[in-house]
Amino acid sequence: METPQSPRPTVGDRFLAGRTALVTGGASGIGRACAIAFAAAGARVHVVDRAGEAARLVADETGGTAHVVDLADPDVVDTLPDDADIVVNNAGSQHVAPLQDFPPERFAVMQRVMVETPFRILRRTLPHMYGRGWGRVVNISSVHGLRASPYKAAYVAAKHALEGLSKVVALEGAAHGVTSNCVNPGYVRTPLVEQQINAQATAHGIPEAEVVERVLLERTAIKRLIEPEDVAQTALWLCTAHAAHITGASLPLDGGWTAH
Repeated sequence: METPQSPRPTVGDRFLAGRTALVTGGASGIGRACAIAFAAAGARVHVVDRAGEAARLVADETGGTAHVVDLADPDVVDTLPDDADIVVNNAGSQHVAPLQDFPPERFAVMQRVMVETPFRILRRTLPHMYGRGWGRVVNISSVHGLRASPYKAAYVAAKHALEGLSKVVALEGAAHGVTSNCVNPGYVRTPLVEQQINAQATAHGIPEAEVVERVLLERTAIKRLIEPEDVAQTALWLCTAHAAHITGASLPLDGGWTAH
């Protein structure tokens, strides 16, 4: 059990030796950075992604295990390990369109991947965490879990739902040594963001070259994209003794977006 006298490890220590982390969307972007960071801290990492080759590369790099599944089918969760001490719910997708043009089937898939699948993963893994008296749930939410933007109905709805799920887990897990928090980055330099640029240009009627400055960073005080490693280090910090009393929280890494 962690106590005020426990060593306070830095993120450079292998303080997660003996722990197991499950990272969804672990083949690229924030998920890949999390897998690398958690492995460097000593954790055994399960890399979950539908991109098989990329997932296996990350697993090879981290000494972990790749699980090639499409989380749009929530039933595949039953094929994943249930012995994770740390769960990083990161998998997600984006679709940009006005509400009246938003495909209902796309909306439904995004809710399955970003809300139902995290619920199913935690339903399977929390008993293991409770049994060990220690667990960490890190939900990679978004500034869009705290704020809304036009043309992102499914993403904003899913991230707001993930925020609520995270808080319920925090309340239920506290007596069992489990914390649950959201990390809320603004725009991160990932394939997901890069793929949005064309869609945002079309939706807003502006050239692609202007999207980053006029749309992506328009509401931030710090005018640069966030790096995936910055998000990963925050997720890792939530697993240290420093953060043992942080639960049910949403940590903005938004460059000042929510300061407005």
